Amino acid sequence: MISVLLADDQPLVRAGLRALLDPEEDMTVVGEAADGAEAVRLAGRLRPDVALMDIRMPELDGLQATRTLVAAGVRVVVVTTFDLDEYVYEALRSGASGFLVKDAEPAEIRHAVRVAARGDALLSPGVTRRLIEEFTARPAALDADRLAPLTGREREVLARVAQGLTNAQIAERLFMSPLTVKTHVNRMMSKLGVHDRAQLVVLAYESGLTRPGHPS
Repeated sequence: MISVLLADDQPLVRAGLRALLDPEEDMTVVGEAADGAEAVRLAGRLRPDVALMDIRMPELDGLQATRTLVAAGVRVVVVTTFDLDEYVYEALRSGASGFLVKDAEPAEIRHAVRVAARGDALLSPGVTRRLIEEFTARPAALDADRLAPLTGREREVLARVAQGLTNAQIAERLFMSPLTVKTHVNRMMSKLGVHDRAQLVVLAYESGLTRPGHPS
């Protein structure tokens, strides 16, 4: 059973999410928070598997709450109106497993919770990449040294991860087995000190390995 915490300052949004998730046999909504501070308190008491986190909330915003929850082992999926709020990108850097658009289809929301619960990240080639490209396109100092621990082959795999490709798609393009790709991904996360593919994507852009709008 996947336990879910809802954090949004709009009661109607929380009610809608609860109505979508509670009827599922493998999910249960264990709590609702109207702001980030309440989300942190409830997460400490309820220990949810996944939190659906709004960004713009009173008391404590979703970004700060995300950092606290991720540090405590809770998987966070950011919920946004998708106005390319810079906070969403910062939330990915802070360890969020991905994000949902508030007008997403019900099946997408349920899928997002299951993906996050099993320790994976939401990385669609369209939506997530568009958001990351928007903010990494701004002038900033690149940190190529972050990728120093990686082998040449691992860098090739990382470049494809940053494109939003699945392990199977990467395997096909680089002529290796999906299991080998998975091994490379796991080793990269260990070497770079990150916990999921979302943070690997951020590092690929911030290091200059992948440039916005340019295939690697």
